[in-house]
Amino acid sequence: MSHNHSHGHDHGGSNYNRAFLISVALNTGFVVIEATYGIVANSLALIADAGHNLSDVLGLLLAWGASILVRRRPTSRRTYGLRRSSILAALLNAAFLLVVSGGIGWEAIQRFREPAPVAGGIVITVAAIGIVINTVSALMFLSGRKSDLNIRGAFLHLVADAAVSVGVVLAGIAIIATGWLWFDPAVSLIVTVVIVAGTWGLLQESLNLITDAVPAGIEPLAVRTYLTELPGVAQVHDLHIWAMSTTETALTAHLVIPAGYPGDTFLARVVRELHDNFSIEHPTIQVETGDPSYQCPFAPDNLV
Repeated sequence: MSHNHSHGHDHGGSNYNRAFLISVALNTGFVVIEATYGIVANSLALIADAGHNLSDVLGLLLAWGASILVRRRPTSRRTYGLRRSSILAALLNAAFLLVVSGGIGWEAIQRFREPAPVAGGIVITVAAIGIVINTVSALMFLSGRKSDLNIRGAFLHLVADAAVSVGVVLAGIAIIATGWLWFDPAVSLIVTVVIVAGTWGLLQESLNLITDAVPAGIEPLAVRTYLTELPGVAQVHDLHIWAMSTTETALTAHLVIPAGYPGDTFLARVVRELHDNFSIEHPTIQVETGDPSYQCPFAPDNLV
């Protein structure tokens, strides 16, 4: 059994340090302002949004830390470095947001029972500032939202914040126009729905990645078919596809080639095409001849 490994390394990804720094600074300042005026205006909607923004600051810090850790060099003990920290950060972000949304929803239900006066003018002004801050922050992560789950988590939180702030502004206008205090807890419940809706997909995908599921957007059957149809390949087994980080996908596979090792040119082509066609950056290919005297113990698909 001959072992031939070929690796395609693409550990790039944009450096978002500046975006994280500006977003964390802006949102931290806004949390203080929003919470202070939420208390002054007696607005649960503002306080709830401040809590959501605080969770986003913590989420941004988690995502920022992970984006730094994934660049750490591998060691003899951590042969993949700390790339998986970005998946862990996305999972913690999603879980933390769901906990926060539960607290906001519970408090809104209590406020329905005992409505309190709200200073609508202050609510409108502060929430309008939030729209600007969150929109500017979100735009800084716009380019990375499709290629990096960790960055997408930060982007989605900021977009949700901007949308929630729009709702808070509308609540303030409604309270001034009608005097109906229930608009404030109603918007708080909408905040909860927005958080859960925006977070659920992030939670599912991060759970999939951390349990070594095939990343979304990659069809395992298509990869298997591609490898099977390569010239000289009689069989493919022990095929595994998993995420090393939120931006890098790895693959291992055994190719049965009766004619023997096809040469480095063949492996270089496979690495290039796996990258170009399936966004798989780190493939490891093992070539076997299929000699019945030395059957591969991992040939059955139900073995790992």
